[in-house]
Amino acid sequence: MTSPDGTTIAYDKAGTGPALILVAGAFGYRKYPMLPKLVAALSDRFTVYNYDRRGRGDSTDTRPYAVQREIEDLQALVQAAGGEAHVWGQSSGAALALHAAAADIGIRSLALYQPPFRVDHSKPLPPADFQKHLNTLVAEGNRSAAVRYMMTKGMGAPGFAVGVMRLLPLWKRLTGLAHTLPYDVAIVDDKIYGKPLQAADFADVKVPTLVLAGGKAPELLRTGARQLAGILPDGKYQALDGQSHAVSPAALKPVLTSFFQQ
Repeated sequence: MTSPDGTTIAYDKAGTGPALILVAGAFGYRKYPMLPKLVAALSDRFTVYNYDRRGRGDSTDTRPYAVQREIEDLQALVQAAGGEAHVWGQSSGAALALHAAAADIGIRSLALYQPPFRVDHSKPLPPADFQKHLNTLVAEGNRSAAVRYMMTKGMGAPGFAVGVMRLLPLWKRLTGLAHTLPYDVAIVDDKIYGKPLQAADFADVKVPTLVLAGGKAPELLRTGARQLAGILPDGKYQALDGQSHAVSPAALKPVLTSFFQQ
């Protein structure tokens, strides 16, 4: 499909039933192994739309970037799905889904897995110039440095773990998406610097929203998820026992099916 600014957005469609759109987070795209598995798990109950956000996979990109353009991409996909859809988003994809729901684009309900909001100082926070420095690395074409900086300073991954990743085939995929990392940071905005969330920022998200976090996820992500659910107009929090940030589609299926079909 073509977004209003001319960007081509690639998507796959599978299954029958109410429309359900999947929104990937940082480093995610529609062929990332977890997403096709989630499509397979849900397509017996839903018509599942799995798309490449702009600049990723088979989608094109149009500069300059603005969060509003990604909202328009999602709105175009909702229209392609018949004018309304449920939406599931992970990490920064969850934050994008919140922006889209606030814009009233036809989202019926939201399920959000671990939005990356950091609302206290329980762990070291990104530096004050995090977004500026990441943008500089990407503008300079220093993809490996940008990925490492995002993972260590933005996501809190240990440096040694990122060092191991650099030796794996996975690293090529990560660096191939490095140019989209500033998009994810722009979407999350200032909600990674340890400040409590403000209800006014989410007052327009009026659809039923299930905020999920893994029971094995870092406490800071569970804290952010609980706080978000508590201030949303129609929010509910649920922990998934035994799950980490890399959530299992099998664990998600019964929870999402129950929520979206209520």
